[in-house]
Amino acid sequence: MLNPAGFWARLGASLLDSLIIGIPLAIISYLIVGDWEDTPITSFGNMLYSLIVPVLWYGYTVGKKMLGIRIVKVDGSKLGYGAMILRVIVSGLVYIFTLGIALIVSAFMVGIREDKRAIHDFIAGTYVTYDPPEEKE
Repeated sequence: MLNPAGFWARLGASLLDSLIIGIPLAIISYLIVGDWEDTPITSFGNMLYSLIVPVLWYGYTVGKKMLGIRIVKVDGSKLGYGAMILRVIVSGLVYIFTLGIALIVSAFMVGIREDKRAIHDFIAGTYVTYDPPEEKE
């Protein structure tokens, strides 16, 4: 695990994704449903974005690409849908069932640990790095 991305880079990428992807989804949802509140359309769209885009784009999301960080597998294998399901859905359930306590613990882990891995990284066998993809990927 070389060159891990820390708390602020990861938070910044998440905020950029929320703005760049979340706002258009909210507008589309408003046009369809007529409500600005969180709807199944925005929730489903955000989940699909989080699951699919990193697999198709070498571990990048739009926010991560803008900050030069990406998700990679610890073992060096190609990032796949299984890892992203573990990272997004399974870890999301862990965060929900612990009433957000695990999410707070994850934030501290990224800020304090040398490898900068959060709970969702351990569940999925991933980490976030500044290293660009290799040519063979």
